Amino acid sequence: MSTRLRRSLRTRLALFASIAMLLLNIVVSAFVLYALRNEVADAEAQEVSSKALRVLLLVKRNQLAPRVTSNDLDGIQVVDPAGRVVSSTPNLAGLPPLTREIPHRDHANDVAELCDLRAFPGRCEIAVALHAYQPDGAWVIYAFDPAVPWYVSRKVITFQICLMILLVTLTWYGVSHVVARTLAPVDSIRKKLAEITAGGGGMRVPVPENDDEIRALAETANQTLEQLEAAMEQQETAIEQQRRFAGDASHDLRSPITAMRTQVEGALLHPEGTDWQATGNEVLTSLDRLQAIVTNLLTLTKLDAGAPDRREPLDLGGLAAAEIARPRSKRVIPNLQSGVVITGDRLQLARLLTNLLDNAERHAESHIIVMVRQQDSEAVLEVLDDGAGIAHDQREIVFQRFARLDDSRSRDSGGSGLGLPIAREIAKAHHGTLTIEDSHTGARFVLRMPAQED
Repeated sequence: MSTRLRRSLRTRLALFASIAMLLLNIVVSAFVLYALRNEVADAEAQEVSSKALRVLLLVKRNQLAPRVTSNDLDGIQVVDPAGRVVSSTPNLAGLPPLTREIPHRDHANDVAELCDLRAFPGRCEIAVALHAYQPDGAWVIYAFDPAVPWYVSRKVITFQICLMILLVTLTWYGVSHVVARTLAPVDSIRKKLAEITAGGGGMRVPVPENDDEIRALAETANQTLEQLEAAMEQQETAIEQQRRFAGDASHDLRSPITAMRTQVEGALLHPEGTDWQATGNEVLTSLDRLQAIVTNLLTLTKLDAGAPDRREPLDLGGLAAAEIARPRSKRVIPNLQSGVVITGDRLQLARLLTNLLDNAERHAESHIIVMVRQQDSEAVLEVLDDGAGIAHDQREIVFQRFARLDDSRSRDSGGSGLGLPIAREIAKAHHGTLTIEDSHTGARFVLRMPAQED
């Protein structure tokens, strides 16, 4: 269907160009015929006048006979000053003067094209009038010959028609050939797009060598395809991440549920020997873990959806001091600079600090160091533990959802694998970054956010 459309476009353009050429030829031919006919008519009038001069000389010499020869003219009449025909060619014998239209007043000689004269019905004649001044008055010699037709002659009109047909034909084939060559890259692009649509080709179309609109079209199409390819890759990556996330979430949700079921079923099988207080505590522990996972999932969902938050100026040092003040199993050493003001959501940033401190608490040996300072136009918060640390090639893995390391930090028994991903998403939402940087011992988490100017 596309080929038929392309050919139809080529046919239409060739047809339009041919019609335009035909109209141009008609207009030009009309002007040429008009000018050529005037030239031929003038020449014909000169010739008729020259032939009528012989009769004028006869009048001047008083040698005019009642009958004169035509000299290849349609007819001649000689009219005396009284308006009588005193001589004529045999075919006009006995006829009154055929015209009084010429000569015009004050014209010694005159020429006119007259139609439907009495002696020449249904046709037009060139009429030439010559004055012959005699002692008794002005005599008029009229000479008649066929007028030049509008097409001048059959040869002229035939030549013009043949030339017109030739030019229109050349225009048709020329435009058709040029359009075909012009549309060839378009057809190549169409075929490549068809292959891409069918999944049989790469995500690029061929770019023609000519620097024209079609090249620009191909380059724009490639840019669009490049963006589409990138979007498809991102979509595939996102789908894979969502699939992995769903699998991990279901696994982490299933673990506490399975633990609770096992605890309850074991207690029900031996109710008389069950310590219901201990069983209840175990079930509550599993419920706490399940509640933490669900809460984290809801938080991630809100962050992914860009849920609105309440931004206000906050003292980052004061916010960190409030989180440090809560009882922890490891000693927290604060080094907080005051006056480091940021703009953000208090609850979200408190959650970020809590997740960092909880993570450090689970992996620290004895203490945690928390520092807040302003560095140029950035507010910087660092949380450093004295644990085993994180290998350089695993520093991004810990920010993946439900990710856990298999080294000494795997002793985490209470984490859901969502705390650090949530912390990073909160940092991104506040136009900041959360990374793991080098340290002499343990893991060093660094939060950088835009600081509010004074």
